[in-house]
Amino acid sequence: MLHEGNPGFEFMDEVVPQEGELVLTKEVNSAFIGTDLEERLRSTGATTVVIAAFTTDHCGSTTVRMSGNLGFETWYVGDACSTYDREGPDGEVFPAELVHRTALASVHGEFADVITTDEAIKRLG
Repeated sequence: MLHEGNPGFEFMDEVVPQEGELVLTKEVNSAFIGTDLEERLRSTGATTVVIAAFTTDHCGSTTVRMSGNLGFETWYVGDACSTYDREGPDGEVFPAELVHRTALASVHGEFADVITTDEAIKRLG
């Protein structure tokens, strides 16, 4: 659904990049794999990575975990993320809100600080 050429690949009107804004196209669930994101961050001296993602438990979680493992201070902006309902191997369906909350809980304090948008704005000052 999100592969290039499919409708889900295109930017939504609300998030069309501004002129000159960096756009990385990834082919797997981590923004660090197969891109030059780490090199770009390090070349600017960045030490903190702020992540908002779709989906919380897949692309977001994988990028958050890698960011933390690479030594970046990582903020995962929980209220700027979302996901889908997920079906377990036994057929049980887990509601998106539960999946979202448990995905945030699984990275908080180990790989990232899970914070709100308001908190991110305050920290960025």
